[in-house]
Amino acid sequence: MAATVIIDLPDTTTGAVTKRLIQLRETNGVITMGRVLTLVVCTLDSSEAEDAIDAANDASREHPCRVVVLARGDRDAETKLDAQIRVGGDAGAAEVIVLRLQGQLVNHESSVVIPFLLPDTPVVAWWPRGAPEFPSRDSVGKLATRRITDATFARDPQATIKNRLNSYAPGDTDLAWSRITYWRALLAASLDEPPFEPVDSVTVSGLREEPALDILAGWLAARLNCPVHRRTGPLRVEVHRPTVSIAIERPQTGRTATLTRTGDPDQRIALARRETRDCLAEELRRLDADDIYVEALAGIEKVTYE
Repeated sequence: MAATVIIDLPDTTTGAVTKRLIQLRETNGVITMGRVLTLVVCTLDSSEAEDAIDAANDASREHPCRVVVLARGDRDAETKLDAQIRVGGDAGAAEVIVLRLQGQLVNHESSVVIPFLLPDTPVVAWWPRGAPEFPSRDSVGKLATRRITDATFARDPQATIKNRLNSYAPGDTDLAWSRITYWRALLAASLDEPPFEPVDSVTVSGLREEPALDILAGWLAARLNCPVHRRTGPLRVEVHRPTVSIAIERPQTGRTATLTRTGDPDQRIALARRETRDCLAEELRRLDADDIYVEALAGIEKVTYE
């Protein structure tokens, strides 16, 4: 693997950064051909940016892209732009441009990012933390065909995921949704076995501050059209049919779940919590509207909280 090329450009301009990118392309063979999208990462500060860059780099191995990281600094500081370019090595299949904004630039993120959008490729905006209330109305969100938020790190995760429906626009999604992909697959497979009886009720329990469970409950309520109860307690999903009950339970920080089914021996199944990088990679696989995600958000309104 080629060594990582890191270029620091303190107190610079977008024009100077673009010029340096062209020089890198000419002298080191760094090219943008084959990039399938531009991923714009909107972070709250520089410390958060590194975690987001790591996740984006891993996701870029499946989706080669240009990653533009906007690290928002102090609005009251002197206005300036510090930039960094990373290519090769641990940058994965991405071309990473880190833009640290200070002063008035914090209020003009879209103007700063526009010069770095790849032509004729989709734009995806991702807010690892601190997402706007209406992502599609945000200045960066307006540039994107796909907008990714993460209610998990909100001040009130449960309230945040409940409000996602009110702010939804086609192209919006939340990583809380992709965190339950394996749970959804396991539950669907378990229900697709005899006896094919209607579901009487479902109980979803776990940490109150885990929004993935709220949207899981919403998905079940929308799909099964039965009473769904959301409780605080051990991480567990129980599905009740007239003659058969199915339960999936996993320790909060565990990696293996237990599947129990009336009349059958217990099964042990690998079901670790999904990492952000895996969830991000999944969401980058589709750039159109996710209708099932919207159904799940709407289904939350049918869930009974206990």
